[in-house]
Amino acid sequence: MDHEQFSALAHTSHPIKAPLDDLSVRRLLGRAVARPDARVLDLGCGTAEWLLRALTAHPDVLAEGVDVSETALATARERAADLGVGDRLALHRTPAADFAPPHRFDTVLSVGSSHAFGGLLPTLAAARAHLAPGGSVLVGDGFWQRPPTPEGVAILGDFDDLATTVDRVVADGWTPVDGHVSSRQELDAYEWACWGTLAAWGLDRPGTPGAADALARSTARLGEWLHGYRDTWGFVTLVLRRTSE
Repeated sequence: MDHEQFSALAHTSHPIKAPLDDLSVRRLLGRAVARPDARVLDLGCGTAEWLLRALTAHPDVLAEGVDVSETALATARERAADLGVGDRLALHRTPAADFAPPHRFDTVLSVGSSHAFGGLLPTLAAARAHLAPGGSVLVGDGFWQRPPTPEGVAILGDFDDLATTVDRVVADGWTPVDGHVSSRQELDAYEWACWGTLAAWGLDRPGTPGAADALARSTARLGEWLHGYRDTWGFVTLVLRRTSE
C-alpha cells in the first residue's frame, strides 16, 4: 500500500484534508463564493470535498478541480454522482502549473496544498493566474504559533508566525477580507481522526497485507504530532482579494 492509499484511509472520517470543522468550512465557502452562479476552481483538489460542498450549497455554481492523483479524482467523480452534482463538476488530472483553461474563475481554492507549489506565495501566484477580476481566493496554510522545535521543523517544514504570514500575503498584493485560525479543538480533532482511523483499520485486519504497516504509520505519526509539533503549529485559512486589479 502506497502513501496515497494510506492518506485516503486516514482521511476517511475527516474528508476535509485540513484542520477545519464543518461549520468553519461552510462559513469560509460562504464568504469566498460570493456569486450564486460562480465558477469555482480548486488547485490541488484531491477528492474535491471543498468543491462538492460548494456545489451542493449553490445549485448554479460550476466547479473545476485539478489534481495529479487519478485515485482521488475517481473518488471525487463517484461522490459527485452520488450527490447529483456530477454534471456541474469538471475534473482534470494534470499538474496545476500545466492547467490552461479557456476562462477565468470567480473563486480559486487551495487549502493545505502549498507544498505542491513550493510555498504559500507560489500558491497565490498560481491562483492569481486563474482569477477573474473582482474574484476571491481561499487559501489555507500552516504557521508557527510559537517557536518550533527542530523536530517540528524537520517534520512539517519551515513556516512563519501568523503575523508574518499575513504580512507577506499583503505585501504580495492581496487584501484579506476574512479568515479563520483553526482552534485547538479543530487541530486536535484532525490529528485524532487521521491517525485513529488508520490505526483502527489496521487493528480490524490482523495479518492482512498493509495492516501492520498501517499500525506502524499511525503510531509514528501520532508520536510526531504529540512530541514534535502539537504545541507549536497552527493553521490559518484566508479569504483574499487582489488589492488592485
